[in-house]
Formats: sequence, structure tokens, C-alpha cells
Amino acid sequence: MSKKNPRPIPQFNTAIIETHCHLDYLAEEDLESVLQQARDVGVERFVTIAVSPDNLAVVRQLTDRADDIWGTQGIHPHEADAWCEDVAEAVRLGAQHPRIVAIGEIGLDYHYHHADRRAQAGAFEQQLAIAQSLDLPVVIHTRDADEDTRAILANAAQGLAKKGVIHSFTSGLPLAEYCLSEGFYLGFNGITTFNRAENVRAVVRATPIEQIVLETDSPYLTPVPYRGRVNSPVYLPFIAEKVAELKGVDVELLLSITQRNSHALFFDTL
Repeated sequence: MSKKNPRPIPQFNTAIIETHCHLDYLAEEDLESVLQQARDVGVERFVTIAVSPDNLAVVRQLTDRADDIWGTQGIHPHEADAWCEDVAEAVRLGAQHPRIVAIGEIGLDYHYHHADRRAQAGAFEQQLAIAQSLDLPVVIHTRDADEDTRAILANAAQGLAKKGVIHSFTSGLPLAEYCLSEGFYLGFNGITTFNRAENVRAVVRATPIEQIVLETDSPYLTPVPYRGRVNSPVYLPFIAEKVAELKGVDVELLLSITQRNSHALFFDTL
């Protein structure tokens, strides 16, 4: 697409919390510039997400960089074949850092075949247990694995006092309804703006605003009208606009509620 700005980024009176991004993947850009651009359009906090044994420490270091950066510790299902006792201990110890707010990104991904399904299930279950033991919420990734995700959560959900979020939700409505009934939040991002994502928009419409949080999943999934560029938290206002439109509410109201949701999810007990 053309590099000409298709539309200015809107700004609102209510601050936005970026609940899911990968700041270390944006390091080749000028990260401080990326952060400042997002702050300038109202992003007040960033949660940067761990995904592999190699970036657990990197995420912790990023949280020490600024007072508005927080993080998670966990192993993505793509990395599940690397799961072992040493990695489990690294996640457990790393999660006790004062600026780590959740265990994640954990879960199941059957769309790609980067890791054995049994390995994915084992890593998922053990990381849910770590979250339970540390009284932390979880950040869950699930793709093309609705039934197995529900089965594993059915065994763990009651032990998760703080529940968590199913991020970048693209699964079916039955899984959404189950997770919502168990007290989880659903995270929505730029996919809500994609032409072929009516399935995701249907889930947004069905999800109570009180259980929605906003994210970019930067550097992936850049929203329309900037699709084709590297994503960053600066584009969160477009996601807020789309979700507000789908819910039929004023964007400022949506932002005030999702801000409260994000605090309840990650920050209220800090």
C-alpha cells in the first residue's frame, strides 16, 4: 500500500492501555520513538509479551526501561517443544519480577505445526499451574484448537483466581461464550478491521463491553487503514473506534470501560 498517510490517527480524551504487544520485535525501529508516538495519542501503559525461552529476560529488561512498560513471562505454543524443567523454572522465577503482571503467552496453536500437540498441551497445563501457584492471570493464545483449549481450561479455570485474557480472539462463538462464562476477558485487535473478519466482529458484538480489552499484537495485524505497515501501539485508536462501532457505543465510553477492564485484569492488585 502507499506510504502516504491514509488518515490521521484519532485522539481521544480517555487513555488507552495496550494489553498485548511485542516491544522487543520493534527494536529495529527506534523503540523510544515508537513508544513516544503511542504516548502522544493517549496510550498510557504497555504490556509486552514473552513467547520463548530466549526472550523471557529481554521482556523483564524492557519493563525496567520505563514506568509505563509492564510484561509477562511464558512460552508460546509454537515454542512448546523447548519446554522442560529448566524453562519452567525460568518462567516461575521470572514471573516474580515486580513488573511482571501475567503468565503468557501460553496456549494451543493447531493452525501451524511448529510444535507437537502433546508438547503444547503439556506446556499449557504446566504454565496454568504456575499461574495458579503465583496467583497471576494468564494470557492465552488459541488458534484452530477450540475444543482442546476448552477442555484444558475446564480443568484449570476454577484454580485461576484472576483468570486472564484470550488474546487476539479469532475462535468460534462457543469458545467465546465458555471463556466469558468463566470470567475471562477477550482481547481484540486490528483483525476487527479486516474485510474478511466478520466472524471476529460477530464475537465482538456478542461480548459484554465489561469483558473486552484492546491490543495491537504489534508488530503484527496492523489495522485498516494502515494495513501493510509494521504495527505498533500508536494504532490502538483505530481498534478502539472499530470496537466502539461494533458495540454501538461512544468511543470515549468504550475506552473508559476497557481501561477499567485492563486495570482489573493486570494492575489492580499491584
